[in-house]
Amino acid sequence: MRIVVVGTSGAGKTTLARRIAVQLQLPHIELDAINWQSEWHDLTRHDPEEFVRRVTEAIQAEAWVIDGNYGPVRERVWRRATHLVWLDYERAVIMARVISRSFLRAVLRTELWAGNRERWRHMLHPSHPVRWAWSTWDRRRRETAERLVQNDYAHLVVLRLRRPREVPRALDLLADEAGGQTKQHDNAQRGPAPSAS
Repeated sequence: MRIVVVGTSGAGKTTLARRIAVQLQLPHIELDAINWQSEWHDLTRHDPEEFVRRVTEAIQAEAWVIDGNYGPVRERVWRRATHLVWLDYERAVIMARVISRSFLRAVLRTELWAGNRERWRHMLHPSHPVRWAWSTWDRRRRETAERLVQNDYAHLVVLRLRRPREVPRALDLLADEAGGQTKQHDNAQRGPAPSAS
């Protein structure tokens, strides 16, 4: 299985992707970790070719869980994925999550990627996750819905979660499907079942 977890900033993409990766024993790829270098140097702006190269290399694996919404690699990630989990929560849920996450990260000085830490002054920037989540929520929701009806992504098994309480059921569905794929793979390796004669 190759699962991509999408949603606006603060939806809980990375947290859910990690849970899926642990439950299904799949490698986890965090696009933010690939993008953000030390001193908040982002590859998507300073070296987009290198960002695309790194992501392309990472998704060549046979199975993975990846989280993120980066436009420069969206098409190649979605085309390679088998499943897409969309955290399509209401704006109030997103805002509560992103504000509490940002506050805790700033207070605790939590190390994020490549030694970066969220600072209070970052919250003033238009690109800060709190402001970004508020200003892009409606547009991201509309664009994701439009993309998912395109023929290029018809192969994806889409789980659209509208409430956080739907997560356990989604995890169960993914686990059931992963179990079915494992059985099919094992049977293919063993060859046909013996006939009853």
